[in-house]
Amino acid sequence: MKNELAGDLALAEGKSQYDTYCKRILANKIILAWILKYAAEEFKDMSISQIKTCIGSDIHISEVSVLPGRTNLREPEKITGEAEEDSVPGEGELCYDIRFSVYYARQKERIKLIINVEAQKEFRPGYSITTRGIFYGARMISAQKGIEFIGRDYDNIRKVYSIWICMNAPDYIGNAVSEYSICKKDRVPGIPDEKKAYDKLTVVMICLNPDSKKGNRLTKMLGVLLAPGIKANAKIHQLEHEFDIPMESGMGEELNQMCNLSDYVEEIGIKKGIEQGREQLLTQLVMKKYEKGRSIAEIADALEESEDTICKIIENMKKG
Repeated sequence: MKNELAGDLALAEGKSQYDTYCKRILANKIILAWILKYAAEEFKDMSISQIKTCIGSDIHISEVSVLPGRTNLREPEKITGEAEEDSVPGEGELCYDIRFSVYYARQKERIKLIINVEAQKEFRPGYSITTRGIFYGARMISAQKGIEFIGRDYDNIRKVYSIWICMNAPDYIGNAVSEYSICKKDRVPGIPDEKKAYDKLTVVMICLNPDSKKGNRLTKMLGVLLAPGIKANAKIHQLEHEFDIPMESGMGEELNQMCNLSDYVEEIGIKKGIEQGREQLLTQLVMKKYEKGRSIAEIADALEESEDTICKIIENMKKG
């Protein structure tokens, strides 16, 4: 029916816009610095402000394809909030939510890392998020050939992080952070441990649960940032005063838009639910009266509906 379709379209549009603002907010350098502070061991001893200066300008939002043959087909140094998804024929469209480069100094050497941040609404979307994170990380490594290294120069492979922020984690998990990385295990000792030779891929899971009391500074900050039930003004106040996050580069306005969209999506969802409930009740009433032998005109008059509406309901009942 038209009302149901309109509700579906409005809901889908609202959710899409909400997701876009969510990614744009997470892609702010100050937020990325917070994530790196607690998710990447290379930055754990640095301040948020120091980490922020290490982040490159190549912050890509829903632009870089994960799929083979498309990852490196993009404009360099472009920052965008619109999805520009491409795919190999026969494969689905799949883009990184956020991908960027970050640099840090190690023994007078400037080291480049490639980071992917994903926002995930469901903890179990039908597969293991950890496994998907490994796939994303592997793609970020394989896509470096011809860009970060050529030929057999495998020592120049850049380490990658795939960081997954999972909202709505179940209660038994609560707020939690886990790391999955490559490590050396000796079966027969003797081979020197050269960590930089194999420390190339790390997946980090950050789970958020609004009812959980455990967690660290990062889960608390992200809990405030992404919580749908907190108004924009309250979020801004908490972020500024509890976490020293200034509302720079329009982030305050983006937060306001995201919160408004959250309210809009909830409102549309409620209206859609009410409308569906009304339609179900109307169908049941029509069915009862029709089975008692009432005519279409009688049913329409009793329920104060048009005869066309009653006819369509009866036709759908017969098809079902």
